Amino acid sequence: MLVGTLTACEGMSTGQQGGMAGAALGSGIAMVAGGGVATTVGAGLIGGAVGYLGGSAVGR
Repeated sequence: MLVGTLTACEGMSTGQQGGMAGAALGSGIAMVAGGGVATTVGAGLIGGAVGYLGGSAVGR
């Protein structure tokens, strides 16, 4: 699964890659912490937004 995820990011911008990684990280942490579905989705959205902004800043 990790190899498929890494190869899927090949054509993405730095911001898009950061958003993908942030969303996965936020969702994963919420799931491990035992959050409900709404918490997990919210954490994924927040993580994706922060990752996109960070990736865009690094790409400039």
